[in-house]
Amino acid sequence: ISNGTVISPHRIQYSTVYLEILYVCILQVTAESRCKLVSWLIPVHRHLRLSFECCSLAVNIMDRFLASTPVAADCFQLLGVTALLLACKQVEVFSPRISQLLSLCCDVFSREQLCNLECLILLRLNFRLAAPTIAFFLDFYTNHSLRQKRGNRLALRVCELTLADYAFNKYTPSLTARCALALANQLLRTSQGLEEPANQLLRINPEEDHSHRTFSETSNHACIDNDSSLSV
Repeated sequence: ISNGTVISPHRIQYSTVYLEILYVCILQVTAESRCKLVSWLIPVHRHLRLSFECCSLAVNIMDRFLASTPVAADCFQLLGVTALLLACKQVEVFSPRISQLLSLCCDVFSREQLCNLECLILLRLNFRLAAPTIAFFLDFYTNHSLRQKRGNRLALRVCELTLADYAFNKYTPSLTARCALALANQLLRTSQGLEEPANQLLRINPEEDHSHRTFSETSNHACIDNDSSLSV
């Protein structure tokens, strides 16, 4: 009984796992620790030959879980590899072995801990793993500019940097992706006199009302400015 409410046995078992995994120590997760974890996941996904979509979805799963569940600092890396495993099961043909993921964490965590946290994430997210990611929109936009392969590769690197910076969570994935392409074109000086898809997307629709145009234009410039600061 808690606060006059009867808790079922399933609820008690779930709470035990929750406390065991997530409340081992005082809550210490910050934007800086998130940045370090995502910056570690990016080369990890390359090492495992996973797609950028998988990496982006893993970060999305992790952020959605953190929005509803506090995580102890010493379990943060476990959350990262568990989110990556779930993302692999969602978008990849083959998933890495659990032992392989645990070895990347120097075998600090056990298989049981990872499986328990995997179940907890699924319950917290109500099994809704799919989500629009920056990788999806970047792929959509770059399919219209196959001739600018250098710009596309640079835009991918910019998008990887934005994943690690929590400040970009306030922007939609579609906006971040197109601004990354626009910045890549600017850096490579490929947008002069050309109608690149990213530049077209950044233009404001004249049929939109004034307030929406102002908001869209402000968001575009703010996002590009933040992208530029990452690339410096």
